[in-house]
Amino acid sequence: MPHALPLVAAQFPGSRLSFEQDHGAVISRSVLPGGVRVLTEHIPGMRSATVGAWVGVGSRDEIPEQAGSTHFLEHLLFKGTRRRSAQDIAVAFDRVGGESNAMTGKEFTCYYARVLDQDVPLAIDVICDMVTSARLDEADFDMERGVILEELAMAEDDPGDVAHERFTEAVLAGHPLGRPIGGTPEIIRAVSRDAVEAHYREHYVPEGLIVTAAGGVDHDTVCALVTEALVHGGWNLTDESRAPLARRDTNAAVEASSVPHVRVNRDLEQTHVLLGMRGFKATEERRSTVAVANAILGGGMSSRLFQEIREKRGLTYGVYSFGAPSAETGVWGMYAACNPANADEVEGLLGSELERLAQGITAEELERAQGQIAGTTVLRLEDSYSRMSRLGKAELVQGELWSIGESLDRVRAVTAEDVAALAADLAGRQRVSVRVGPER
Repeated sequence: MPHALPLVAAQFPGSRLSFEQDHGAVISRSVLPGGVRVLTEHIPGMRSATVGAWVGVGSRDEIPEQAGSTHFLEHLLFKGTRRRSAQDIAVAFDRVGGESNAMTGKEFTCYYARVLDQDVPLAIDVICDMVTSARLDEADFDMERGVILEELAMAEDDPGDVAHERFTEAVLAGHPLGRPIGGTPEIIRAVSRDAVEAHYREHYVPEGLIVTAAGGVDHDTVCALVTEALVHGGWNLTDESRAPLARRDTNAAVEASSVPHVRVNRDLEQTHVLLGMRGFKATEERRSTVAVANAILGGGMSSRLFQEIREKRGLTYGVYSFGAPSAETGVWGMYAACNPANADEVEGLLGSELERLAQGITAEELERAQGQIAGTTVLRLEDSYSRMSRLGKAELVQGELWSIGESLDRVRAVTAEDVAALAADLAGRQRVSVRVGPER
């Protein structure tokens, strides 16, 4: 049995790949006429399923006059289609006990629904209707502008969110990936309905659409239902010469600088501290080592950051490390919130723990991290939503899908020397320090 499904091949309409993965799960991928890609994972015995419609366009892809359009569309597609009102969409899922939602990222947008296996046809019909036939009414647009402004205000009231947003902006200053996903209040007030509609017409097209489904699903049935729903929505799926859009160039040069120090003055009881640097892209060959290093440094209660800064010194309640990869680059950071008087000490400890990681780890730390990742990986994939999401991200970015067994084998193959070398690499990169809290 092959360990990974290669998604780089078979781009032409009519092509199909299929093979068995872990414990009888079967993953299949087809390219429909018009360039629509459909990926499914049939999981034996599962009575639920999650269906997602992905468009490989995120906030980084917006031109200036369309800034904020990606997030705006996430809201507007739920406001109604030619066939359904906003209430019709909500009632359709409530009637069957289902859930529907959407997520906007820097590099993609996904609309999804989780339902019983018997209600997969309903989920596909509604989600595809939203993608193909959104009304984008002026009245809805004006109302959602206010809703989005409230959403942004809510995030701005959360100092942790502010710290993370400013951190990404500082690490990738001048690059589209450094922009906030939801835009800014100024951007949202300025963007026009016509600009958002132009963004929709340009990017919501057959060759840019990926439909993923996982759980109690049959691949051929899903393909037929998707085709029927998209044609009903007015899309032309007869042109077999149209191939799927190419994936992003993961080797593209990153034209961005970094701002070393960012301070945001807020009247708070704590200072939120972020220290980090440029990280790794999503296709990084060492990404299993990245996962192990993150687990040891700041991935749980037994991690070095937690033990050193919270348990031994009592300087913070929450502390962790994280990585956020993108197509050609990423960010890596360490976060803690503390008494403003302790901010200098905490930031120093964040940096010194990264440097200490570069000096080596113990066999016990390595084994513990590998066990932690194995457990969280398997548990995270126990539901159909996670499986559906894994399919979409693999198709959009990696170009291949590791089986769970392959993923765990790669984690187990990471050595202490690998972790130390990766930590040394990170520790040698230009650092960015962000603090949100009262001036001292």
